[in-house]
Amino acid sequence: MNKKRKEILISVLLVLLFSAVAVIALFPVIALIVASLSPASDLMRYGLTADLFLSSWDFENYAAIFGAEGGIYWQWYLNSLIISGVLIVLSLLFSSMVGYSLALYEFKGKRFIFVLVLLILMIPFEILMLPLFRMMTSFQLVDSYFAVMLPLIVAPIAVFFFRQYCLGLPKDLMESARVDGCTEYGIFFKIMAPLMLPSFAAMAILQGLTSWNNFLWPLLVLRSNDMFTLPIGLATLLTPYGNNYQILFSGSVLSIIPIIILFLFFQKFFIEGLTSGGVKG
Repeated sequence: MNKKRKEILISVLLVLLFSAVAVIALFPVIALIVASLSPASDLMRYGLTADLFLSSWDFENYAAIFGAEGGIYWQWYLNSLIISGVLIVLSLLFSSMVGYSLALYEFKGKRFIFVLVLLILMIPFEILMLPLFRMMTSFQLVDSYFAVMLPLIVAPIAVFFFRQYCLGLPKDLMESARVDGCTEYGIFFKIMAPLMLPSFAAMAILQGLTSWNNFLWPLLVLRSNDMFTLPIGLATLLTPYGNNYQILFSGSVLSIIPIIILFLFFQKFFIEGLTSGGVKG
């Protein structure tokens, strides 16, 4: 077997291997979509499967969401959109500024602050929840959007990521801008921020995914049913007294859409941002 045939064979095997991995990875999503198109009676009888019973498929589950029965679902959806959208913008803004300053400025206590960021990064969030909850209670922010967003605005992982990325930015641009009379904020927003677009895109996806799927912290600080985020709201549909599968599965399928849109919007810069931020330092 010559070299060209070996390369073709290896390419075919790799395609088959990664196709199999993709099917395995997508199986839960396929099963969820099938369940959302199946009657609740079939779900009780067969459970969550990917069997394609095309004859029993209907859109009654989705009709329940768009009808009066799913009214509260759209409130949960709106809450998640507001929290995730605001949190992404604020997290990218403040985390990038902190990481940028730790990478490109020299000031007293710089190393100590960076060590603190690493220490907080190593502490599980579950350990920090109790003092954070007491803080939100003392601020009288419980059962509000601010209670969910405030502790997550400056994420240690985002600060570390931006710091690593900014280490590779040319400092000569900063000096040239200062000579031209540009302020420090002008240097960041007009010169450095455009160079950081790949890192912004990568962190927008990661922070958006984390915020959208966040369950434990919102569960702790939110009280009212109309303030619940989507993961909490969907979880309330499963009770010992009855399960609303019509909204649960179809609502879960619709909850995937914003993350897919976010990834498709930023995918051009996603891999570039991850690889660039991971090799600097």
